[in-house]
Amino acid sequence: MSNRPRTRTVLSCGLLLVPLAVSATACGGSSSEPLSAKPYDAADQISANTPDGKQKADPDKPLEVTVKGDEARITDVTATDASGRYISGELSADGRRWRTTVPLAAGTRYTVRVSTEDEDGAPGRKTLVVETTDADDRLSVKFGPDSGEYGVGQPVTAELSKPINDPKARAVVESALKVDSAPRVEGSWHWVDGKSLHFRPKDYWPAHATIAVHSNLDGLKITKKLYGGPAKPVRLTTGDRIEAITDAGSHQMTVLRNGEEVNTIPVTTGKPGYDTRNGVKVILGKESFVRMTSASIGASDFYDLPVYWATRVTWSGEYVHAAPWSVGSQGAANVSHGCTGMSTGNAEWFFNMVRVGDVVKVVNSDGESMTAFDNGFGDWNMPWKEWRDGSALKNKASTTTGAAEQQQGPADAARLRPQF
Repeated sequence: MSNRPRTRTVLSCGLLLVPLAVSATACGGSSSEPLSAKPYDAADQISANTPDGKQKADPDKPLEVTVKGDEARITDVTATDASGRYISGELSADGRRWRTTVPLAAGTRYTVRVSTEDEDGAPGRKTLVVETTDADDRLSVKFGPDSGEYGVGQPVTAELSKPINDPKARAVVESALKVDSAPRVEGSWHWVDGKSLHFRPKDYWPAHATIAVHSNLDGLKITKKLYGGPAKPVRLTTGDRIEAITDAGSHQMTVLRNGEEVNTIPVTTGKPGYDTRNGVKVILGKESFVRMTSASIGASDFYDLPVYWATRVTWSGEYVHAAPWSVGSQGAANVSHGCTGMSTGNAEWFFNMVRVGDVVKVVNSDGESMTAFDNGFGDWNMPWKEWRDGSALKNKASTTTGAAEQQQGPADAARLRPQF
């Protein structure tokens, strides 16, 4: 047989991004063309730098497939992992060699489907199964909060098992942490520090939204010796949009549901020296009873009180709670040690109205502004541009993925036909 490949009309389509069998039909090949014949077993014509099923591949090295001799060429290659995701690769112009162009994942099984063509144009097929060695060092991720229903102010958190400080490594990690929402919103991750990330939309989450959080980091190469580990996905939903706006100047709290006022409550906030923090806070938890003492906040004047219907908004101990001892001042003066106090009946109503993740905003207080990260979820107090600047992917679109866009296809497949 001649070693010179034949020029065939079916190859006039050049570079194609669809499977080979479809390519031949799309280019007008008839049933008499060799490509329509049953493919022969090309095992004797194909070799790889990792023998099929005999040893595991080093994920630090590219996977390479070549043809033996001069009697065949590679025409099409697809490589997928166990989840059906494609790994990118490139085929040499002469069809002699294909290799991956992105790092392999550690501890992963790949199926590599190779199509060939002999000198007479007859199609061949060979499927390789390649497993990569596991990583010695893995980065695990824990998402928060736990799956459940939350208020529209609840940020998503990701806690890493070890710090990541290199900008390129951060970009790898962040790009693998996925937040899918319905409806779709504009949002972004922000690196709080080397081990913590928060995700929030530009504005609050929509009411009655669904938010799915997952990681594609498992097996992914992050640094020279560090690979991604597993992460348990979480699924969040939001309820009505509940906002409680406390005006420390007028001593009134206005509660809104989906933008409409549902209650106005007389309150008292922090007295001079204990002024309540201004800004947006997110409800962290609810306790029907809690004991509050002056020692917990370092107050100079002693108190030790049983407190009911306590809704926490900071880790340092700021609550919205029942304060029957200050009913005479509620709506008229600020006399608390920083909490927002109201009557027992109003506090019980508020406690039953709100959920974790709902928004409590304080305005017109003489206190400092709520910080973003060190005392609860003050994330919403950071301007959006500054929030986006905390992403390692500043130049990429900051949107969640809509449900219709979650299906994966062969966009990243390495499928090329060489020019003859």
